[in-house]
Amino acid sequence: MSRDNLLGSVSRPSRYLGGELGSIHKDLTAVAVTCALAFPDVYEVGMSHIGLPVLYQILNRLDWVAAERVYAPWPDMAEQLKNRSLPLASLESERPLGEFDIVGFTLQYELSYSNILGMLTLAGIPLRREDRDDRAPLIVVGGPCAFNPEPLADFMDCAVIGDGEEVIVELCAAVRASREAGEPKTVLLKRLAAIEGIYVPSLYEFCWNADGTIAAIRFRGEGSGRVVRRVVPDLDAAASPTSPIVPFMNTVHNRVAVEIARGCTRGCRFCQAGFICRPLRERNPDRIAGIIEESLARSGYEEVSLLSLSTGDYSCIQPLLQKLMERYQEDRVAVSLPSLRVGSLTPALMEEIRKVRKTGFTLAPEAGSERLRLLINKGIAEEDLLESARHAFALGWRLIKLYFMIGLPTETDADLEAIVDLAARVKRVGKGTAGGADVNVAVSTLVPKPHTPFQWERQIGIEETLARQDFLRRGLRTRKLRLKWHEAQLSFMEGVFARGDRRLGRVLERAVELGCRFDGWRDHFRFDLWQQAFADCGLDPAWYLRERREDEILPWDPVDARLSREFLLGERHRARSGEYTADCRDGSCCSCGACDFDQVRIRLAVEGTSVEHMPGRDGRKSDEETPCKVRLRVRKAGRARFVGHLEFMTLFHRAVRRAKIPVRFSAGFHPAPQISFPDALPTGMESEAEIIDLKLSHDVSVEALATSLNAELPEGFAVLAAEQIPWKTPSPSVCIRETVYRLNLEKNFPADLKERIEGFLKADRVPVARHKKGREETVDLRAGVSDLRLTDKVLEMVVTGGNPVLLAAHLLGLPPGQGLSTELKLSKVDVRLGESEEA
Repeated sequence: MSRDNLLGSVSRPSRYLGGELGSIHKDLTAVAVTCALAFPDVYEVGMSHIGLPVLYQILNRLDWVAAERVYAPWPDMAEQLKNRSLPLASLESERPLGEFDIVGFTLQYELSYSNILGMLTLAGIPLRREDRDDRAPLIVVGGPCAFNPEPLADFMDCAVIGDGEEVIVELCAAVRASREAGEPKTVLLKRLAAIEGIYVPSLYEFCWNADGTIAAIRFRGEGSGRVVRRVVPDLDAAASPTSPIVPFMNTVHNRVAVEIARGCTRGCRFCQAGFICRPLRERNPDRIAGIIEESLARSGYEEVSLLSLSTGDYSCIQPLLQKLMERYQEDRVAVSLPSLRVGSLTPALMEEIRKVRKTGFTLAPEAGSERLRLLINKGIAEEDLLESARHAFALGWRLIKLYFMIGLPTETDADLEAIVDLAARVKRVGKGTAGGADVNVAVSTLVPKPHTPFQWERQIGIEETLARQDFLRRGLRTRKLRLKWHEAQLSFMEGVFARGDRRLGRVLERAVELGCRFDGWRDHFRFDLWQQAFADCGLDPAWYLRERREDEILPWDPVDARLSREFLLGERHRARSGEYTADCRDGSCCSCGACDFDQVRIRLAVEGTSVEHMPGRDGRKSDEETPCKVRLRVRKAGRARFVGHLEFMTLFHRAVRRAKIPVRFSAGFHPAPQISFPDALPTGMESEAEIIDLKLSHDVSVEALATSLNAELPEGFAVLAAEQIPWKTPSPSVCIRETVYRLNLEKNFPADLKERIEGFLKADRVPVARHKKGREETVDLRAGVSDLRLTDKVLEMVVTGGNPVLLAAHLLGLPPGQGLSTELKLSKVDVRLGESEEA
């Protein structure tokens, strides 16, 4: 069975199509190194991650490297691949993963580790490093979780520590040089270990004490064995994709994402990202504006997101945001700031933000009491929080979401009660504002992470977590406030692997054998199977949550995150004594060790961009409009038939934006492009006659419009015809009188089909049972059929309504509920419009 035939039997087949706008297809036989960039989660999550597209662009700019993508298949697709003995393959060329030179996994979340092993298994790649020969791909990991690579030590060849933009090129160059020299993998690994920022676990030997702690870590290579984090010193010189890969389906974050800063100077003691990304490096506003302009033009997205650990702290955020709003307001492009901190929320900034987001406003005090906020170095006064909430409610927000952590060191019931009191006070400041005021409270359990001052702290267990969640739930209920929480078992497992060692490898392998996959997804997480895996391997997972001695050897000690141990310990002690460590943005150095004060140092942006410097809009003002209406006939064929109807609508909207078609927008709070589509086409069906109407702000050449759109539509979609129609012509769904479908019957041709058709046409009613949304209902198939014709093993169905798939299945005598085989090509070949509406 071909992979295309699989797509008709899995949910959301557009996850597996490839061929998206912005994707890059190279001749893999013409390059020296092939690299599969693997994300161990489902497509819509992986496509929302900003790091993988950066590496994809960097590698594909090299003429001697080809980089392709692969994501974890959803369980239904994984089962299909397994049953059909088909290996997991890349999106771009469908090359099996085992045939790449490098397979690089990004580690964003500890609970994705089971998916890494699952993907290797589906690819037919031996899991354990020692079981792979020199022909197997080099297995590389990177990302924030790689700062403790040890739980995956048995399965990977090396880990990239820190910023990957430069080191990934050096890694590929080392692979090329090693292959040209005919070296075995053992020699290649020594080459890689000599590159700054690459950790090779096979070169480290761990010795254990009787109590399970580490007695010694011995490095068996050259040098000290300390792997220093790589840092890109200048963000302006770093790559940022300006030709985004535009997915067919709606992903978690469907937008242009621009990293405006990397690193943070706040020093929140629980925040791993804030420590391992030091020092702060900001991108220049002019560079940001250029990236946004190019990315919007090439993607057709309707939203821009300005990303950093604390976007509101960006030096030029106020003028940049204001100018972006002015530039894109008429284009109906929203600008969002997903990471805002209370101390950075000025009234002027909030005025700009409210133009984009009015449904919800998020504040993260992290702790309810002033004592704990000092302990974590949050630096937020309660009055500042209340003032921000007061402004938000006054500016029209109706809901504020508050995020807190539980399980902070030294936390007591009084600190938990302070969360309840603070949430109630936030709600109270909104009393009497227009539209009312509401507050939602969300809590997560502290997971002490490596390379933070809390890396030695104890993590509370499951029973403690549940008890504290219940305490908050009861307290908030009395104040008429709602609580959302992170699952205690998920936090427990995250904590085990965050600070675990290489002995967890056999537990991970056993859990995957038992069926663990997609552990970060609540519906798929099987804590019982994980408990069995730990029991089978003779390990107590709770042992990994314990407090660590300050002189203890830690599994991640060979990794140098450019933070001195003395600094981290000092911050831990300052936390216990309630001492605040000032923000180093203003030059108050805290001697963390991240800067060399030459190349690696804090770099702040300098304001310089303006609306005048940004490219202007190429359009007419509303008072110059000469509206017209254009009707298109569009083809949807090949793999494009697996793009669902809502996905097709979004895809078409973006193509219209990229083609700069002067489409009109509706009025109201959420203006929408005035594009009318036909009724939904069943997923998997081809069509030669998708009728789409566009309302335009002024006359255009329909030939030029069709040409422009065809240049922007992905493969499989094409405008076949375009014509102007009267302005008051009803929408396509109203105009279509009949639809003609054609079914290829080369296979599974029933001998009595002709008699079935004759009987069907003679009947007054043909009641058929079907299941819809879990319920069985009876429909009359005959009522929606005008004609049926059978010629040369092709069935033509002329219908006025109803489900053509259900009709075809009934005529072929298929059992109730059984769909059509993908080998039976049912397609929509024509529509017949009402005479009064035809143009």
